[in-house]
Amino acid sequence: MSKKPSTSKTLNSRTTAATAVKWTEELMPDQSGRLVVVTGGNSGIGYVTARELARRGAHTVLACRDRTRAEAAVLRMRTEVPGVRVESRPLDLADLKSVRRFAENWDHERLDLLINNAAMVMPPLTRTVDGFESQFGVNHLGAYALTGRLLPYLLRAPEPRVVTVSSEGQLTARFSLDNLNGERRYNPSLAYAQSKRANVYFSAQLHRWATAERLPLRSMIAIPGLSDTGVITKNSVHGPLWRAVAPRFIRLLAKPVIQGARPSLYAATVPGLPGGSYIAPKGKLQMRGAPTPRHGRRTSYDEETAVALWELSERLTGVRYGR
Repeated sequence: MSKKPSTSKTLNSRTTAATAVKWTEELMPDQSGRLVVVTGGNSGIGYVTARELARRGAHTVLACRDRTRAEAAVLRMRTEVPGVRVESRPLDLADLKSVRRFAENWDHERLDLLINNAAMVMPPLTRTVDGFESQFGVNHLGAYALTGRLLPYLLRAPEPRVVTVSSEGQLTARFSLDNLNGERRYNPSLAYAQSKRANVYFSAQLHRWATAERLPLRSMIAIPGLSDTGVITKNSVHGPLWRAVAPRFIRLLAKPVIQGARPSLYAATVPGLPGGSYIAPKGKLQMRGAPTPRHGRRTSYDEETAVALWELSERLTGVRYGR
């Protein structure tokens, strides 16, 4: 990174008219003419986010690792919402060569909106193709590299946005720059929370960088809250008792997937939303409620750590912004 721009320590300096009402996807403005990429758009929150953007007229690209599942998602979306403009393209965020190919094969002249939604959730200790701990490699480094590779196309759009999906779990993260890659004892839950805090640092620093460079790009963070996507139980490393009990527990406490998608949709579409906004459910612990501009914990706005993470990400991925 060429410089360390300064900005307010808070990500939300003002609110919008949308906060005066209980916001839902029904309030989303027309998206016709926007070109959108949603990573992990074949299932869960990513699929619902992509579907609702397409429903409002956006040309939506599902960027997914599994080609078969992605094609099935496209067919499902066309059935649910006839006439939508949707396509799928291969992208494996666990492989930096795949990230590069995705950007090199981008054949549209611009990109209006990138939603960094795809994530690994609490797997056993595994490594990406490039040797990174999978949650750090996919959830942060993959998103960092993809955004940087697509930056030239984003900057050709009149009002480009990048929405990075984090988690309410980042509020409790113990972030350590010298243990991002599972160098010491690995705990799936702690590593997940740390990767989601990295999302917040990245999104905030992207906002600072764009502001310092006087670019129109707006970077937002979205916190879904606990949603019934099936990911937690499917990828859990816990034993058979957890797998037997967890689905009932999740169904009891979690909200429907459409509600989990609303913070992403809000961050992506609300007119006049300032760059650097942190959009999360209104309720306690950012778990439930209508999406609204909020704040993370004070440590989420640690610019020194964010800059250090950015510079580390440059070295690890070889992707440099604005070069």
